[in-house]
Order: sequence, then C-alpha cells, then structure tokens
Amino acid sequence: MKYKYLIGLFLGISLSTLSCKQEERWIKNTDLGEALGTTYTIIYLSNDTLDLGQQIDSVFRVVNQSMSTYIPDSDISRINRGDTTVVVDEMFTDVMALSREVYQKTDGYFDPTVGILVNAWGFGPGTKIEMDSTQVKRLMDFVGMDKVVLTADHKIRKKHPEIQLDFNAIAKGYAIDRLAVMLDRYTSGSYLVEVGGEIVTKGINTLKGQAWVVGIDDPQVEIGRKLKITLNLEDEALASSGNYRKFRIDSLTGQKYVHTIDPKTGFTRNSNVLAASVIAPNCAKADAYATAFMAMKLDSSIAFLKGEKDLEAYIIYLDSTGVEKEYFTPGFREHVRK
Repeated sequence: MKYKYLIGLFLGISLSTLSCKQEERWIKNTDLGEALGTTYTIIYLSNDTLDLGQQIDSVFRVVNQSMSTYIPDSDISRINRGDTTVVVDEMFTDVMALSREVYQKTDGYFDPTVGILVNAWGFGPGTKIEMDSTQVKRLMDFVGMDKVVLTADHKIRKKHPEIQLDFNAIAKGYAIDRLAVMLDRYTSGSYLVEVGGEIVTKGINTLKGQAWVVGIDDPQVEIGRKLKITLNLEDEALASSGNYRKFRIDSLTGQKYVHTIDPKTGFTRNSNVLAASVIAPNCAKADAYATAFMAMKLDSSIAFLKGEKDLEAYIIYLDSTGVEKEYFTPGFREHVRK
C-alpha cells in the first residue's frame, strides 16, 4: 500500500432550465463544506426546498469520532494508544469487516495496518526514520490484518500493542455511504455526494433527465487540472486513488516512477501505475480496491478484476518505454461519455 492521494473529480452538474413538458417541479438543494480533511459537495433534488446541513454534519461527526486518527479521543486513536476497554460501534465493525474481506481477497495488498511503514518511509504524517532491512523486518512484525481481532464483545485485540489501525483508505468512502443512507431517508432518491473526489450517485439528474456526469483528472498534468475522461453514473459509487504527484525521475533513463510501499515486503518499490479508479456498488468498497490496485502489480490487478463481477476499473499506467497507457474493464468503458 502507499500514501494515498485522491484524484480530483470534476462534477458535470450544470443544471438546465426546467422543460415545460416536465411533470414534476424539481428543486436543486446543495450543501458545500469541509470535512474529513477535504471538501465536499452534496446535491440532492426534491420537490421542495430542503436543508439537511445538520444531518450532514452529524454523519461526519459520528464517523470521525469512530475512525479519525486525527482526533485524539476517537475510538481508533484510543485503540492505537493501547486502550483495550474501547467498545467499537457498528460503523467501526462494518469497516473492519470490509477491510478484512479486501485484505484477504487481494492477498494482503489492502492492509489498514501498513501505516507504521508509511510513516517510517517518510510518506505519511508521522516520523520518518532511517530504513534498512533490519528496521523493515522489525516493523513488519506490526503489519497484518491477521494480527488484529474484533472480539465478540466488540473490542479490538491486537497481537502487538505497537500495531496501528488506519482506515484512511476506506473510511472516507464509508462516510459517503452513510451520507447516502441519510439522504435516502429525507429525499426523493436523486442525489450526488462527492467528498474529496469520491462519489456516490442515486437515481439520475432529474433536472436534465440523464445520468449524473463526473470526470477524472489526467494524472500527467502536474500543475492545474485537465480532465482525462468523463463518465455517466447512476446508482453507483466511484473512487480514485493515485500518487502521481509524488514521483521521481530516474537520472539515467529519464523514466518517471511513483513510490509505492509493498505491504508484503515492507519495502518501497517503483510502480508504473499512476492512478486507479473503481466503480462499485458502494463507495467504501470502491475506495478500498482503488487503493489496493495502486499497490498491486498491473498484471495482478487485471487478472483479479476478471473474476470480480461487481467491480469495474480504469487504470492509468506507464509502459516500459514511459508512454502513458490505459486499461479499462469492459463495464467501466461502457460508462465513458462519447
């Protein structure tokens, strides 16, 4: 796994004037703000003006209190400090279960316990240390979802006290899914939720009578933004991952590489995968797999995707000559706007 960067997503949501033939009067309600260390845009269409700001804030608040490593008294922070009395909530349980599922299906390439390595190599917010084979071997003792257990009384038991849980590569997607559950309760079921470039859509954009339109940035653009592709989404989630803004140029070959931490070995390795985008039934799953595909080798990701019916993916990579290439699953390609 690597230190994760989100690819910005352009929301193609320019809303046209209502047609006189339209039978219902739709109102666009929009909430904008900051949460989870990023920005959000939530658009929900209804027959009446709605203000769900308090409900939105409440979702972010409870998710943060459960799983934010930036809040000292959150459940996950207390667990990481060694507090064995914490009784985790249903949200934590959900994310733990999905994390373990993705960990097992990707053969450990998605691993929320890899944060100790991310910090040690200098790619995270923690303290960088001088790394050699001895240090890597020592830290690998504290990596692995198989070393963390959720007990029957909803407590976390760690094989080593030093193990650190970090759900940053899945919690944002899960928060978006919780927002969607809330919106289902209060709205007519037509909405788009975007948090830090990750998206859930429900229904269609009823003001335009078509699917919601979103875009994915070109990872080769280092300054500013340029759209690579645009997509139609309806009743689906999209998450993207990339570390394309953190790379090095080989002084001899001129080849561009991005650094990825291999959770299987604990060492960094050069990766030719620039970005991965995943469409899935929910955003937590899309979030986790987009992260995993950044750590996995390209051939392994392609082989894995052929056996997953509920995942569609778009991977941008560099070939052996440094030329940018694209891989689409057939289902992802069908979402691309012509």
